[in-house]
Amino acid sequence: MELTRIEILPGVWLNHLHEEKFKTACLSLNLLTQLKRESAAMNALIPYVLRRGTTRYPDMEALSARMDELYGAAVEPVVRRIGEIQCLGFYASIPEDAFLPGGQSVLRPATELLGQLLLSPNTRGGLLLPAYVDSEREKMLDAIRSRKNDKSAYALFRCVEEMCCFEDFAVSRLGGESECEAINYKKLTKQYHSLLQQSPVEIFYCGRAPLQELRAALRDALITLPRGEIDYEIGTDLRLNAIEAQPRFVEEEQDVTQGKLVMGWRLGECMEDPDQAAILCFNAVFGGGSSSKLFRNVREKLQLCYYADSLADIHKGLLLVSAGIEFDRLELARDEILAQLEAIKNGEISDEELAAAKAGLASDLRAICDSQGELEGFTLAQAMDGLDYGPLELAALAEDVTKEDVRRIAQSTECDMIYFLKAGEPEEEEDEEEEEKDTEDHGA
Repeated sequence: MELTRIEILPGVWLNHLHEEKFKTACLSLNLLTQLKRESAAMNALIPYVLRRGTTRYPDMEALSARMDELYGAAVEPVVRRIGEIQCLGFYASIPEDAFLPGGQSVLRPATELLGQLLLSPNTRGGLLLPAYVDSEREKMLDAIRSRKNDKSAYALFRCVEEMCCFEDFAVSRLGGESECEAINYKKLTKQYHSLLQQSPVEIFYCGRAPLQELRAALRDALITLPRGEIDYEIGTDLRLNAIEAQPRFVEEEQDVTQGKLVMGWRLGECMEDPDQAAILCFNAVFGGGSSSKLFRNVREKLQLCYYADSLADIHKGLLLVSAGIEFDRLELARDEILAQLEAIKNGEISDEELAAAKAGLASDLRAICDSQGELEGFTLAQAMDGLDYGPLELAALAEDVTKEDVRRIAQSTECDMIYFLKAGEPEEEEDEEEEEKDTEDHGA
């Protein structure tokens, strides 16, 4: 599995991974832009509007018919946030030519369709169609509003939003509700043209097509891509230290039957020269799996929570712990989570804990190679961080992580935010006698 990275047009990079074990190839095209509150919702909406139709295939019915002609090729919009970079575009699944009848090939026509979706949308008077924009805007508003339905995910989102309130990372990949409501077809058309001119483009391919054949097909498909002054200055602002000396605390109320505790740390000075394998291994020891301290001690042994897990966002330098708890166990759960982290800082890591964490992490990394979607996401994230090694190389690095490496990461962390989502207090019922007296007074 060999990754080749080349620039095929100004600011357009192709990441080519030759792999023959899949029956379909995957091809993604991503425009990269700085995540900002005022533009995030517009950016996120663009691929969904573009997917509605092109000049040649003006609606979804015509697009579906064309993809059927390409033996079931599929192209779907995709919007991601990697650090403080917003990535928007398309993810395509393309049948491999080796499995098609009569020696047919769909690689070039599939790349042509991808280019048409990006560069030749169905417009009127040069503007994106109002009906398409309005329809997709309402769907996106529903998605933004539905965040509250998954209480665990919502609590995690709110913790990050409060923790990074002075940073662009507080903005979700879809942007905010009020910004989405304000979108119209004229604004969106202007933003669309701006992105085409200024955004670096990352293309990922995993399949059997030779590099030069794919390069030629993509160059032809994207040759009309307008290029202005490309914004290469996009990136993520790493805040190494907590905002205040003591962790900030935010408590909110909703209609929930289980408390949601989320704690956030800055990964700290280790992010000055981040050791990706060591950070991921530390997370696995702390709360990243069934062998972790949070799972075995806080959940299983002490039974302080229904679940407890951690995740490390290496792109932004954050460590987040999520736990579902009884409402009256906030202090107990919080203190024990902090105690488990303190144990790692003190080097209290058994050989069994470290071995299990490394084995689980290495297994998960190697499993990425069995999924084109996972490979695509991993490769894109590595490109954002300027890293050129794949999941197999990272798995090998993880197996070499030492107890002292894990301890060093733990000692670098600083707790910045504690967020708790609890049930609201029930409204007090009015005294029946007062109600009766009020009724008599009004009757009089």
